[in-house]
Amino acid sequence: MVLSTTRSTLRNTDVLVVGGGIAGLSVAVFLAQQGVDCLLVERRAELSGHPRARGVHPRAMELMRAAGVEAELRGTPSARLLADNSGVIAATSLAGPELGVLDEKYVMDVGADIGLLSPTGWCLCHQGELEDVLRGRAERLGVALRFGTELVSFDQHGAGVTALLRDRATGADRTIEARYLVAADGAHSGIRDTLGIAFDGETLGHYLNIHFDADLTEPLAGRRFLMCYTAGEGVRGALVPLDNATEWLLHVAYDPETTELGSFTEERCAELVRAAAGVPELRPRIRSVSPWDGAARTAGRFRDGRVFLVGDAAHVMPPSGGFGSSTGIQDAHNLAWKLAAVVAGWAGEALLDSYDEERRPICRATVEQAALRSKDRPRLTGGTGGIGGSGGTGERPPVHPGIVEDAQVWLSWRYRSSAVTAWDEGVLPGYGVWSAENDGRPGGRAPHLRLRRGGAELSVLDLFGDRPVLLTGPDNRAWQEAARAVAHELDLPLTVHGIGAELIDVDDRWPELYGVTAQGAVLVRPDGVVAWRCADAPIFARDTLRAVLVRLLAR
Repeated sequence: MVLSTTRSTLRNTDVLVVGGGIAGLSVAVFLAQQGVDCLLVERRAELSGHPRARGVHPRAMELMRAAGVEAELRGTPSARLLADNSGVIAATSLAGPELGVLDEKYVMDVGADIGLLSPTGWCLCHQGELEDVLRGRAERLGVALRFGTELVSFDQHGAGVTALLRDRATGADRTIEARYLVAADGAHSGIRDTLGIAFDGETLGHYLNIHFDADLTEPLAGRRFLMCYTAGEGVRGALVPLDNATEWLLHVAYDPETTELGSFTEERCAELVRAAAGVPELRPRIRSVSPWDGAARTAGRFRDGRVFLVGDAAHVMPPSGGFGSSTGIQDAHNLAWKLAAVVAGWAGEALLDSYDEERRPICRATVEQAALRSKDRPRLTGGTGGIGGSGGTGERPPVHPGIVEDAQVWLSWRYRSSAVTAWDEGVLPGYGVWSAENDGRPGGRAPHLRLRRGGAELSVLDLFGDRPVLLTGPDNRAWQEAARAVAHELDLPLTVHGIGAELIDVDDRWPELYGVTAQGAVLVRPDGVVAWRCADAPIFARDTLRAVLVRLLAR
């Protein structure tokens, strides 16, 4: 519906997304896939294309698979060129002697075989290319994207959010009415500040990204690493390959209290590159220099009425571990199905409370894991390595006991909220949200199970997306009848899949992974999270299933 106003055209939309980075574009894609009308605004005229972050971890790649862009991401230039890179090393310089390798137990290499855990794995594309792919997918799905448009102000009211937007090129204003507002406007979120939401945590350091071109194939000597910390004379930093040959990033620590940003001239940056490379005669071409903070912060709440925080607006973390952008993608996926369900009318408004209940504890714990990994990096050289190494030599001190293994951070978190059933502990003592394994308990990600339908192989994760799914064993007639009756009575989409019936369990792992018998059932949410499970068939399957869905969907 289009109405005339004195200021501008009033456009109604279900969801207004503010911010066109990874998290905002992910929200738009996931919403559009489920038929939700969405408008995304971004104050920049175009995406930056800068390779700030690099790498999408396995759980986020599962979600990119669900978004239909996995193959496209793996086909990006950086992903193809870096597909065989792995490992983190430390050296006096790229040309100098190596000082250490990050080989701790908690690290799972990006090249590790995780076929029993996930249908996909790491993708080492950089942030600029990831944003381009997401933007293209959003456009193909019909999302209205408005770059060069900023949010001037917004006001919440009973029926939704009224937002004033401004075209930065023309200065023209217009008003938008949306049912919900998603704040994906970054670490310095104006929406978060307007709402008075605290952003607590610590700053671990201040850094520069120096993006440069130089042929480093000779000092590289055929090595294919993810990162090389440099700890020699002239620079303490980290070299990051973007094509294993001539395009690189150099992360350098600096103190803004004693060093002005403007002092990093092109010549000084070139000197730092020469020192990190260990090639005195090198003549690098400096593409860009951009500052960033190594901060670890989490917002005090992720929901304020009809406004939701995602991505860097909700949390920021140092890059150690590669959790940052992938965590924002998970925020987007968790929120999108809940908004879609409420907009479509098959879930109650109270379901949206579970976004904060679920994501904030997980994000806070992930921020802590990233910070612990960042503080652990100087151990690579007995105290001298890593960005901002503290100096000194000697044997490595022990790993911090609070560091959780990579695969558990990616895949074995547990939600505790009103949108999952009775939550037993089942988590690592003292760690709060991380399970010892991904074992099919409510609140956790549905474990990967290889299936075959006809002649095609798929993952059980491919069955989830826009509706709840009831997974059963081969003896599922009672569950089929119960699901059909309850879906009709509650007017909601619900699909039943029989493992061992129409779907062949390739490795015969269904009962073991999900903790049920041949007569049992597992209810999985659209985001692939186990909401409820029943080890065996109850006498009153219909009444049981109805009561569970009414509670979980806030009906």
